Amino acid sequence: MSLTNSYAKSKTKPQSGLRPKSKKLLIIEDDLALAGVLARRLTRQGFECHQAHDVTQGLLLARQFQPSHILLDMKLDEDNGLSLIEPLRKSLPDVTMVLLTGYASIATAVEAIRMGADNYLAKPVDTQTLLKALNTAPVDMDVKSLDEVPLNPKRVEWEHIQQVLNANKGNVSATARQLGMHRRTLQRKLLKKPAADHRT
Repeated sequence: MSLTNSYAKSKTKPQSGLRPKSKKLLIIEDDLALAGVLARRLTRQGFECHQAHDVTQGLLLARQFQPSHILLDMKLDEDNGLSLIEPLRKSLPDVTMVLLTGYASIATAVEAIRMGADNYLAKPVDTQTLLKALNTAPVDMDVKSLDEVPLNPKRVEWEHIQQVLNANKGNVSATARQLGMHRRTLQRKLLKKPAADHRT
């Protein structure tokens, strides 16, 4: 069984001959400068972008704008972006939702996938990684092992590194820069795959 959220499973592919829906992106980010940068980047990639900078504005624009995609920051000033996932998913069951998070919050980001987000990215993030997350299938994880035992932080870190490495097409130097770590440190981590926390 996979961690792909139940909403994604219920989606049906558009019938042939139908015009594709426009790509409407809602960016919910309290850092106005970063939100502006993301909007400019993704507008150039064909998205119609709107910005919200707090929880209330995010929910309001989601209802008014009806986005096809959402970029959601996990930390919204004094609020937690995780609190938006369920109401956003309820009002927009087919939306593609990507969580933006600081590296130290990856374990919480994994929980966000269970709550209804489709993917997560660690900041800072480049345009190609953003596009890959917005345009590909939801993150697929092993629900059984996550449900039965606590998350192993080293395992979560290793899986996150693999995600970023894959987005960078195996380029270790680019991955190290994106993760903010030394190339040799990254190479050591790649060689030490932590075991899953299975108990008998």
